[in-house]
Amino acid sequence: MSEAQVEHNEAETIRQALRGVYDPEIGMSVVDLGMIREITPTEENVEIKMILTTPFCPLASMMVSQVQSAAEQAVGRPVKVTLGTEPWSPSMMERKIAA
Repeated sequence: MSEAQVEHNEAETIRQALRGVYDPEIGMSVVDLGMIREITPTEENVEIKMILTTPFCPLASMMVSQVQSAAEQAVGRPVKVTLGTEPWSPSMMERKIAA
């Protein structure tokens, strides 16, 4: 298996694990809401870029911690989660959910 395939498989494993992490105010997964913007495996760790549905969300640190924990459990190595500044929009939701 090529390195690109391994990275894709690892990113997909993480994405599936993150379907179990829910935005507590909306009651939907961070994946379904489109909050997970990038999953980038590197040699040292996995980097996840996520956004929030609302600026200054009071539950942001809890959600970041849950995303990190779920991802680390899924792949068994360190995960770094950073918050992006991109504003969230309902159009970012997965199509099957938004439809």
